Amino acid sequence: MRYRVAHRGYSAVAPENTLPAFAAAVLAGATHVEFDVRTTADGVPMVIHDRTVDRTTNGTGQVWDLSFSEVAAFDAGSWLSPAYAGLPVPTLAATLDLLAGTAPELLLEIKRPASPAEVKAIVEAVAERDLLPRTIVQSFDPDIVRLVREVAPEVRRGLLRLRYDEETVPLAVELGVVCCNPSLDDVLTGRATTDALTAAGIEVMPWTANDVGQWTALVAAGAAGLITDRVAELTAWG
Repeated sequence: MRYRVAHRGYSAVAPENTLPAFAAAVLAGATHVEFDVRTTADGVPMVIHDRTVDRTTNGTGQVWDLSFSEVAAFDAGSWLSPAYAGLPVPTLAATLDLLAGTAPELLLEIKRPASPAEVKAIVEAVAERDLLPRTIVQSFDPDIVRLVREVAPEVRRGLLRLRYDEETVPLAVELGVVCCNPSLDDVLTGRATTDALTAAGIEVMPWTANDVGQWTALVAAGAAGLITDRVAELTAWG
């Protein structure tokens, strides 16, 4: 197994998609730090997974309906532990600045919806910090992957899949991605698709694998890397 991917940072020990989670992932030996980007109503890329802020902050509403100042004022840490009270939702800029001087590569997911201008701004933020060579930009949405290719043909791209289907391999090839990242269940039951992707030069990194039994089975099933909430434990294991 080549890659240990910290899912939203080291999210087993710190609030997901926050600067402490990313710093912890670096210290835990992650080869990649994975995070999600959405854009506020006034055009600021923020690092947050859900469409709404409700689950991981004390606020409410859809990210794209809220301004940067509104999202930045929310508490993104207390839901996990009082120790993280007052922790903000990080901007993409702050996240990139933190990770710029570290070793892991970046696995940056652009969440839907994302306009061409928003995709361009996200990629440009990465490029401004000379991080494109260390970054894979991925999405579940093939059109977003295509937009990334248009904006920066040189950047490595990834395709996320909710499930393997007959379109997975030809779509991944058409998009020119370096990785295709499906659910762990698909990798455990879809060896032929994993083998076809691998034969096409496309690495497979399933999500989200958090115990030793899954790690063992997924590596045996052809996974090149694993996306996990427990990156320190994965580092110690493999």
